[in-house]
Amino acid sequence: MAQAPKKKAAVKKPAVKLQEIEVKEPVTVSYEDEAPKVDLPIMKDTWEIKDRTYVLTTSKTPILMTMPSRHTGKRPLLWFDEEKGYQRELRYATNQKSCFADEQEGHVTLAHIPFRDGTLFVPRQKQNLQKLLSLYHPLANVLFREYDEVVNANADLDIMDLRLEAENAAANMDIDMIEAILRVEIGSKVSKMTSRELKRDVRLFARNNAKVFLQLAADENVLLRNLGVKAVEAGMLKLASDQRTFSWASTGRKVMTVPYEENPYSALAAFFKTDEGMEVYKAIEKRLG
Repeated sequence: MAQAPKKKAAVKKPAVKLQEIEVKEPVTVSYEDEAPKVDLPIMKDTWEIKDRTYVLTTSKTPILMTMPSRHTGKRPLLWFDEEKGYQRELRYATNQKSCFADEQEGHVTLAHIPFRDGTLFVPRQKQNLQKLLSLYHPLANVLFREYDEVVNANADLDIMDLRLEAENAAANMDIDMIEAILRVEIGSKVSKMTSRELKRDVRLFARNNAKVFLQLAADENVLLRNLGVKAVEAGMLKLASDQRTFSWASTGRKVMTVPYEENPYSALAAFFKTDEGMEVYKAIEKRLG
């Protein structure tokens, strides 16, 4: 008796798999902790096939930060297509030419997008990942950006020019202004420093904090605030314990009342500019020599 033909086993469709990547210290991308957005031009019309490197724009550089690589309800990954007039789902699949889900066909192999020590190198062969990161990813120029040697060279040159300007200004600054600026930075310690120590420290300050130094150098109230502090240190003026009133230490007569929630020495500097305050300023300056 002939045996009945065996039924063929049902062929299962391959499931979509996510490549496993070992993560020792995973970092979850937080949309609430985004860095300030940097506007850079989209390069669709001038796209060049080449190796590309991407860097984080965050102030901290974690060992590993994984960017969203597919659209989910919790982490939307969409790009609005102006020509088609609707949102298109993005998805990084290593075996597909396109990063758009509606252009991907058949079995897809999904993968993570890991930034290790703040950088991600993407070779020229991975055009779908490069275009996803450079052109379409919603976190591009927010949490990460493409490293551009020209842009970075310009930024470095701007920093060097700013530092040079600050160091030149510090080298030609008179000692009173130096003392006033350093008093803002390190406090009353400047009263015990020699002139050479002041000149050294102000140059270091200008080199390491060029932007802040130049802002202080351009602040017309720095010298006035410094005079007020010196008057209090010398026992000429007295600042009340509640930081609300300046008075003459010798007579107790009130000089001025500090406006609510204002820095007392900033308020005193503004007072020195008034007609009444000018007389106080001249008296202090004369007695301090």
